Amino acid sequence: MIQLLFGLIFAEMALIVAFVFKTPLRKLVVMGLDRLKRGRGPVVVKTIAATVFVLMVATVYNVVAIQRRWIQDEAEVNPTDQVILAKRLLEASLMGFSLFLALMIDRLHHYIRELRIRRKSAEAVKKQNRVFDDNRSPAPEEIKVLEDEMSKLRGMISRLEKHLAEKSKEASTAEASAMALKKQSEGVLLEYDRLLEENQNLRSQLQSLDRQFSFSDNKKVM
Repeated sequence: MIQLLFGLIFAEMALIVAFVFKTPLRKLVVMGLDRLKRGRGPVVVKTIAATVFVLMVATVYNVVAIQRRWIQDEAEVNPTDQVILAKRLLEASLMGFSLFLALMIDRLHHYIRELRIRRKSAEAVKKQNRVFDDNRSPAPEEIKVLEDEMSKLRGMISRLEKHLAEKSKEASTAEASAMALKKQSEGVLLEYDRLLEENQNLRSQLQSLDRQFSFSDNKKVM
């Protein structure tokens, strides 16, 4: 049991050293852990860790029980019990240390993976910035062209505004002349009505004169 725990601890220490130094081995270790965390791998690892933790708790309980028995019996310490106690303490320490190293490996793997993702995203952003900068290299010429187009558009707008002002003046002049013509036509109509009335009066006067002359001629004949 102790030899197995020592082998596990040395393997975990080797993994931590592989994580610390940037070597091709670290890529292989990261890829292996990535595959291990897929599918049922996390369940198996958690089951093994839980089993080791339970064994550690049981070993610590045995150590406490042995020490309590020594205190209660107040007897001399048996060398065999001392050996058993030391063995149990060593096993509990090794299991606890192996769990701690496993947790450290998990966190290092997580941070290295996050760092790799951040680096990839940063490189992608840098590439986008480079492409954007390359596309923006002829910016002064484009700005000059845009300024020329804007000046042309401003000239066109000013000409259109002048043309619109002239048309509005012409429209106002035409409206004023139309009003004057309307007033003149109204005056002509009134004058025409007055002349019609005078014509009617003159006709009626002429008819009355004709009647008088015809009546006087009839008297002379009689």
